Amino acid sequence: MYTPIEIDRNALTMMGVPFPDLETLESVAYEIGSNMYEGFEPTPELLLLYLDLRAGKISNKQLVEVLKQIA
Repeated sequence: MYTPIEIDRNALTMMGVPFPDLETLESVAYEIGSNMYEGFEPTPELLLLYLDLRAGKISNKQLVEVLKQIA
């Protein structure tokens, strides 16, 4: 079942997670929304990880390791 996620374009937040700009917010919202059709259920923590990956703060390998720990 598809559950809409909370997006506030005025406050630049998704599920309460702040985004640096509207372009990044909309890009991530589209990417997350596309994955939700495949069964992905986002959480604020996963959004923060994804933003860290996009910003280069963590590597793909580090992301995979964190995902293994929480799975």
